Amino acid sequence: MEIEELEENFELLEDWEDKYRYLIDLGEKNTDFPTELHLDKWKINGCQSQVWIVPEVKEVSGEKRLFFIGDSDAAIVKGIVTIVTGLCSGRSGKEICSLDIDGVFEKIGLHEHLSPSRRNGLGAMIEKIKSYGQALG
Repeated sequence: MEIEELEENFELLEDWEDKYRYLIDLGEKNTDFPTELHLDKWKINGCQSQVWIVPEVKEVSGEKRLFFIGDSDAAIVKGIVTIVTGLCSGRSGKEICSLDIDGVFEKIGLHEHLSPSRRNGLGAMIEKIKSYGQALG
């Protein structure tokens, strides 16, 4: 998922009910998370809902890149997970560490419409993904 594409999609939606529906739709389309990966080692601490994010390192054109799949037991949160993993997948560790995911959520106006517990969960997801990026280097 590209940042520009995400911003354009959110700009097309006129009200927050439509934007939440879009988030839910993104989550519903995210069906590639195997249930056997619902393990504590992939669970993100700090989220009110259950959230799992699994990294995979692949070599692309001679460079190591991270790819992510994620899941949640809550519809809107699953959409948020889909956005976060989509924005970060296919990037190098350095790219992930320098990516301003919070800034993207602010730009599309989503950050201010999340409850405090969902904002905390988003922060925990970002922190975990960036830790994978740092580990990759």
